[in-house]
Amino acid sequence: MSKTIMAFDYGTKSIGSAVGQEITGTASPLKAFPAKDGIPRWEDIEKQITEWKPDLIIVGLPTDLHGKDLDTITPRAKKFANRLHGRFGLPVELHDERLSTTEARSTLFEQGGFRALKKGNVDCQSAVIILESWFEAQWGE
Repeated sequence: MSKTIMAFDYGTKSIGSAVGQEITGTASPLKAFPAKDGIPRWEDIEKQITEWKPDLIIVGLPTDLHGKDLDTITPRAKKFANRLHGRFGLPVELHDERLSTTEARSTLFEQGGFRALKKGNVDCQSAVIILESWFEAQWGE
């Protein structure tokens, strides 16, 4: 049976989300959650987790181009991942998110021009890219 995987693109102002199926290796954008200094309304995330019932959660790990932790945001993304695991009891993995925002902006611009580049759209598309990258890493592609 195929597993449902949910991904989050963590940010201090907005947290994008996506969901995908392991069998297809593709993901779809869901919703961007407003965050106040990196803290979401947990009840909103709980609703989404209850609706989609993921078997695993992936959180994008922000690093520099050399794969090294960024001083401020990387520890916060790790803390967010730990809180997801603690609150919902689901397995959570971190996955490299280098250049996901740049790729998301490019994809959205191609699809809809400047109007498509709203912050929430970019964050959710970044979550899609993170999740699809995770799928590719699982299959060794």
